Amino acid sequence: MRVAVTGAGGRLGRALMAALADAPFTGLSGPMGWSRADIDLDDATPERIGRLLDRDRPEVVVHAAAWTDVDGCARDPELAQRRNGEATGVLAQELAQRGLDLVAISTNEVFDGRRVDGRGYAPSDATGPLNPYGASKLAGEELARQAYTGAGAPALEPYERHEGVPDAPQLAIVRTAWLFGPGQPDFPMKILAAAERAQVAHEPLKAVNDETGCPTYVADLAEAVVELLWAGRFAGLHHIVDSGTATRAAWAREVLRLARVQVAIEEVPASTWARASTPPQWAVLEPTPTPSGDPLRAWQAALAERMALRR
Repeated sequence: MRVAVTGAGGRLGRALMAALADAPFTGLSGPMGWSRADIDLDDATPERIGRLLDRDRPEVVVHAAAWTDVDGCARDPELAQRRNGEATGVLAQELAQRGLDLVAISTNEVFDGRRVDGRGYAPSDATGPLNPYGASKLAGEELARQAYTGAGAPALEPYERHEGVPDAPQLAIVRTAWLFGPGQPDFPMKILAAAERAQVAHEPLKAVNDETGCPTYVADLAEAVVELLWAGRFAGLHHIVDSGTATRAAWAREVLRLARVQVAIEEVPASTWARASTPPQWAVLEPTPTPSGDPLRAWQAALAERMALRR
């Protein structure tokens, strides 16, 4: 299987490239990594993307490239729509026209985060993003849907495993949440840096206690995407997150425990800091089944691995 990954130099892109390199179905040449030089979200015209597809001839593209600066998206919603919405739509249109498959990575922020019943958001739940980042990612989802249904694919439904060979190009939308892993400082590394500053200042570390989500290790998400591709039929809406939930404060406490850093923690509301964006308070996704039926591991176990490979 010829697999290409957009955003191959990013946090998730690197994890996808590593997981796909170990997958038996990508062959000796492994996956193709597309950087910004190959597919620029600021210049994602049908002509440029069409030439790229005709040059490299992938069978499936995993679209991990995105503008994930949620505060930046809030300050420039039109740019967010172009990068996360329109660029995804153009890519989907060109792939669908050629009968090629797409796995598009999306986010929990397509939901409003106002749920209070303690349940995670399911793929069948109504979307309603609170911020421009979520709105731009939802626009990308919708444009991809339109492209694939226009090419004869069935309506996108929550994922269920099916056997056999698909008879239409496949679209999978993979929503995830609270990604962490090597690369630019992620939440665990930011917490360690903040704890060091708090120690120097002889102050407690302030941690948010009114945002709850599913911390998810990029390596686990990448392996789950590989499992989907290996299954053969993967079209549908997927919610892929590590098992369990945590507040930001609880996540921070576990980071410090694993790092053996002693610092007092003061739990505070998110409103303590002014932000351009409004994050959802309930960022919990209800996981969809994996092809194997096995859930992803607990976020605490994934975090322990991340901390052991700290960099």
